[in-house]
Amino acid sequence: MSAPTHPDTAPIDGKATRKEWIGLLVLALPCLLIAMDMTVLHLAVPHLTASLNPTSDQLLWIVDIYGFFIAGSLITMGTLGDRIGRRKLLMIGAGCFGAASVLAAFANTSEMLIFARGVLGVAGATLMPSTLSLIRNMFHNKKERSFAIAAWMTTFMVGTAAGPLLGGLVLSYFWWGAVFLLNVPVMAVLLIVAPILLPEHKAEKFGRIDLFSAALSLVSILAIIYGIKILAAYGFGGDAIGAIIAGLFGAWIFVRRQRKLADPLLDLGLLYRRTISVPIVIQTAAIFVGMAYFMFLSQSLQLVIGLSPIQAGMAMLPATVSGIIGSLGAPVLLGRFRPGTVMTSALILTAFGFGLLSLPGSAASLYLLASGAAIFSLGITPVAMICTDMVVTAAPTDRTGSAAAMSETSAELGGALGIAVLGSVGTAIYRDAMINANVPTNLTAEAIDALRSTLGGAVHALGNAPSGIGHDVLLLARNAFSDGLQVISIICTILMILSAIGTVMVLRNATCDPAEGSDNDPDGDTVIDPTLQPAACAAGRVE
Repeated sequence: MSAPTHPDTAPIDGKATRKEWIGLLVLALPCLLIAMDMTVLHLAVPHLTASLNPTSDQLLWIVDIYGFFIAGSLITMGTLGDRIGRRKLLMIGAGCFGAASVLAAFANTSEMLIFARGVLGVAGATLMPSTLSLIRNMFHNKKERSFAIAAWMTTFMVGTAAGPLLGGLVLSYFWWGAVFLLNVPVMAVLLIVAPILLPEHKAEKFGRIDLFSAALSLVSILAIIYGIKILAAYGFGGDAIGAIIAGLFGAWIFVRRQRKLADPLLDLGLLYRRTISVPIVIQTAAIFVGMAYFMFLSQSLQLVIGLSPIQAGMAMLPATVSGIIGSLGAPVLLGRFRPGTVMTSALILTAFGFGLLSLPGSAASLYLLASGAAIFSLGITPVAMICTDMVVTAAPTDRTGSAAAMSETSAELGGALGIAVLGSVGTAIYRDAMINANVPTNLTAEAIDALRSTLGGAVHALGNAPSGIGHDVLLLARNAFSDGLQVISIICTILMILSAIGTVMVLRNATCDPAEGSDNDPDGDTVIDPTLQPAACAAGRVE
């Protein structure tokens, strides 16, 4: 007998049972591992480089292909979960994730490791929308659902922070491949308990999956993100621009095709709901600034202030803790205030944090860096949580996987764009300051080029140079990097202020009262199903 596919695991608006809360813990496990696998490899790079001897291009693919394939596969996997069943897809993905982890752990060539990391990315893309859409179906009480989504997001933050720490611990006793074996027992537990604790749900009616659309979405997103990554690393060039143009052209064809298909891979009609489209835009902006700044923050702590990697990780711990507090505290605020009010306040708090970081000399001050990062992290996480809550809850139950995939894809693209765009701004300021710098005459041409390209290159080239001009140039390089970081902080501050203004304008009429017929649509030009009011909205105050 097939598993039930109805979404109800508890009475509508009823409290979740112990089974649902234990099920939430089960769903948190793959999310934790997905985030860990984003960062756990960073510390292992020197070890696997010595073992596999990859070329520079191969090393780039080893590190990046995991994130590339997650972003490129989310849309397809989110829709696939709606059609074949979210629990079924979760279990298929868990099995593939575990098998690919074993393959990566025992890879003896660079090509094998690249292939295994690619499979891990595709499997990770099956897990993310499946877990989020299952939460949507398991928790019918609006406040509990908001808390469950906040807890879901928190696991990603914990996993990201825990990745380097666990990786360092494992590498102290085992070979580099052992970092991947951390995934195997967790996925085995998931496969055992998922059929017992998690409900099954899928769309009642659906057609066949358009394979051409699936391939086109994958290739288009991969091309865009690859181009952005190359642009951020090497600046403007034919490869980067060509990849981005090809990706955008593929995305244009994909959108046109979805509009013509009777049963599209991506339901573009979801974007006509303001409680889906507007939160996606705001979430993209928040991830845009957050991901980029954390990258620069790590560099500033190590290359400007001079902390060791472990010390830098400890200095970033307050930001991680405040992010967890912000995410878990958002549902409490939503029980007292409207979602638009909470989001606007959080965005203003985020802007204040970036404002601190834009003060002169902030890049060289451990106190300002740690304080500013903690404040903006405290603000960004409620924004991301509420946006995710709105998107998955406003979507029809048959389309929650697709909506979750849209939300996750926008976050991936926002992070990649932030690193590329803001990274290019910082790099341009640094290079402009360093282009006329007097450099020691005993450096090679390659060292001089590295010195004038990045602060990391300057530290490597001048770290062992004798005092004198080498010391002066290194000081100039650090000041140039700090100037770029200050400009980036100002841009982030302005963008968050604009996002707050946009939230006030568009979401100010969000209400929990279905009788008011509001879906953030004051003009009344959109037909709204009151049963699809977002959980964040339903948890807010009615006036």
